Amino acid sequence: MTQSMTRSRTTSLARRELLDLDSFARAASIQSDFARRLVVLGFVEARVGPGDELHFAPDQVAVAARMQRLRTGLALNYASLGLVADLLDRIAELERAARSPRKSQSTSRAESQPRTGGRSWT
Repeated sequence: MTQSMTRSRTTSLARRELLDLDSFARAASIQSDFARRLVVLGFVEARVGPGDELHFAPDQVAVAARMQRLRTGLALNYASLGLVADLLDRIAELERAARSPRKSQSTSRAESQPRTGGRSWT
């Protein structure tokens, strides 16, 4: 009996965490139609509930808001939006890797220098 009570509590807690379409759109400062489009394009994850209602996890709000900023700030179409988001994610990943300590400190300074004469491209 305790196990079934735990399950029902977990289920009710999980449902409270999800946002319906209107709440999600308000939280992300986007239009509901744009939120639906982001789901269809696969940029934002949503669960489909009864009556084909969309429900969103709170962490998807930041994703949707980012897509809106990219779309309006850079005037990107939907195809470009995905490409730019992927490139920005890859850049962030490379910057994190560059900041992390190197695995091997045994490489010489000459080997670690870029082949551009020691100057960065930026």
